[in-house]
Amino acid sequence: MSARDDETERPPDEVVVPIEDFIDLHAFRPRDVRAVVESYLEAAVAEGFREVRLIHGRGVGVQREAVRSLLSHHPDVADYADADPGRGGWGATVVRLRIPPRKTEQPPSDAEGRD
Repeated sequence: MSARDDETERPPDEVVVPIEDFIDLHAFRPRDVRAVVESYLEAAVAEGFREVRLIHGRGVGVQREAVRSLLSHHPDVADYADADPGRGGWGATVVRLRIPPRKTEQPPSDAEGRD
């Protein structure tokens, strides 16, 4: 099967977004933004990003408030704020992510193998 065949089998509504340290939400329908942000944050954490930028635009602030409402309750979000003016100002939100603890192997318990 060629890469082209693989693409034609994908459902028409599925969008594959490369994970970078920012996402521009202008490309998504307003009703989809919440799900897009949730999926993006999950992928960003999995990729090990400590900070990401969500570009929602300035407008009248509806998208900004919707995004921030989600961020205020999201378990992977440590903090968020307006971006610096050179990175979008109040048209973008910078999100600091919680870094999940590294999985470490537990040494065998001393109790194992005892009578």
